[in-house]
Amino acid sequence: MQLIVDNMVTGNEYVSLPEIRGSDGAIGTLTFLHMALKGMVIIGEECCPLIRPVALDGTGRELAIESIEWEREGHWVPRFRAHLEGGADTLVGTLLAPVGERGFAVRLQAEPAAGASRIAALALRGRAKAAGHLVNETRPLGRGLAARPSEWNGAFVIDLVADLPVFSFAPMPSPGMEVSWKNGDGEMGGAEFELRMDVSRASDRSATFFWGLGFEEVGAVTAAKELQRKGWDRLHSGTLSWLGSRERSVGDPALDATLNRNLFFNFFFASGMTLDTEEFVLVTSRSPRYYVSASYWDRDSLLWSFPAILAVDRARALEMLLYAFGRQIRNAGIHSRYIDGTVLEPGFELDELVAPLLALDAYARASGDPGITLREPFAGGIGRILVTLETKLDAELGLYETFLQPTDDPAPLPYLTYDNVLVWKALTRLAALYSAAGLPADALMLEARAASLRGAVMARCVRKIDGAELFVWAVDRDGGYVVYDEPPGSLELLAWHGFIAPGDPVYAATVARIRDPEYPYSFAGRAVDEIGCGHAPQPWILSLANSLLCGRREKARRLLSWIPMDDGIACESVDADTGRVASGGAFATCAGFLSFAMLEGFGGGR
Repeated sequence: MQLIVDNMVTGNEYVSLPEIRGSDGAIGTLTFLHMALKGMVIIGEECCPLIRPVALDGTGRELAIESIEWEREGHWVPRFRAHLEGGADTLVGTLLAPVGERGFAVRLQAEPAAGASRIAALALRGRAKAAGHLVNETRPLGRGLAARPSEWNGAFVIDLVADLPVFSFAPMPSPGMEVSWKNGDGEMGGAEFELRMDVSRASDRSATFFWGLGFEEVGAVTAAKELQRKGWDRLHSGTLSWLGSRERSVGDPALDATLNRNLFFNFFFASGMTLDTEEFVLVTSRSPRYYVSASYWDRDSLLWSFPAILAVDRARALEMLLYAFGRQIRNAGIHSRYIDGTVLEPGFELDELVAPLLALDAYARASGDPGITLREPFAGGIGRILVTLETKLDAELGLYETFLQPTDDPAPLPYLTYDNVLVWKALTRLAALYSAAGLPADALMLEARAASLRGAVMARCVRKIDGAELFVWAVDRDGGYVVYDEPPGSLELLAWHGFIAPGDPVYAATVARIRDPEYPYSFAGRAVDEIGCGHAPQPWILSLANSLLCGRREKARRLLSWIPMDDGIACESVDADTGRVASGGAFATCAGFLSFAMLEGFGGGR
């Protein structure tokens, strides 16, 4: 299916290409994760692309692109067809970040128009000037970028100008490829470069450009050389095979495209390998277009991203759990953390505290291994979470408190209904795992705690409003309450979590209130008739996912058949009339929850 897009993305475990310009296939930026820097490095700048594909005529003049269409091979590998000026042939380009490799490749091919072809050479031109360090915000890194000769590739390598090595990236030119580069004036001048291949006499009229990333020169060049040795065909077919083994279908080609695009975006942009230590880590997003990228949230990674990964790659799901119960466990429940597990933004969140327990339960059930709860690091992590949980219990109310709510904003009152339901579910599921693992006494204790909490929620968090009993959003010790809802932790999910029957009148009244046109954040009657909240007062994509999990399949099908979101990728919220991204573009963990909801709601299979 051909697409007209503003921005394309692709990437693998090491390298992300989050800003591929839709108008000409230029790679705007490159990002990777770095443990010593506790976040992400971004190479590139707004003023000009990092790497741009071009077609040249016999005089060396660049042939302008008049129109361009895109498709995604395997729902993930971007491929464009650029129609050149005056009908002067077509430039076909494919951008591939091969799975498991520390680099990427760009393949260009000239397709002649009727008569003699005007394309004589294919090239990549680029400028590498600046690098930035990104954890939510971007700050300049080092003293710019500079190219220097390299004997390892017979061309050049581009380094970060710094006192110690941080990273390098470099091409591995093919035989016969012309290479040129120069540095700008001054320390911050940056590097301009061109790689050019004459294809006027080539039988397939194609050129492949391999790029590698490393801690320093040797690592970068040999990463590119490894790609060249394996060759385009092997890398391309291997990646498509890998994608195909994880691809899922819900029986509708249009929905399948949205499902798999978001599934793979979640897979590669909500986690990755650090360049310097080769450690697997979890993040909100590896795209600088998401406003709190390159940091870790328990909720985002384990409640939203994890279920989709578990559905398609159990081994990767276990890696996620090992990271969450390893590096991140000592600060479980704290708002956000750096990728090394230290605190980024303080503030306690109850939903985040129990997220690891819910993810571990999901894995244990999928794998049929309740005994995982008795092995390290999981046994110790469970104990740590339960100890912290007890410090948040109000013994008089029987409810657990939180400081921040699921949007990460301060809670209006300390006891949130949704958060306490998550605690109830975590205790209930953990009790069942302990029972199956041969710990009946521990199971009985947790069952009693869960039963007591359920009674407290029903007694304290249900109020009669306008003649109907319904769940309120939050309560306090003095009888106060708030009527409200948030898509990241919606009361609509209470039935899906198993806390109450879908047909229960209290639950039905709660949903009716949230969906009522008079509710301030309801967009009933608009093109995107979903729910927003104070944090982002437009319809949320998480609300669309919630609708699917609540059984509103046909409504979700209608929206998903046309909603553009962020060039087909999940975002935080969209415009209520156009469906285009309104806030939080390139939201990788949300993409995971959307793809999971589609699998659940539409019954996706291989």
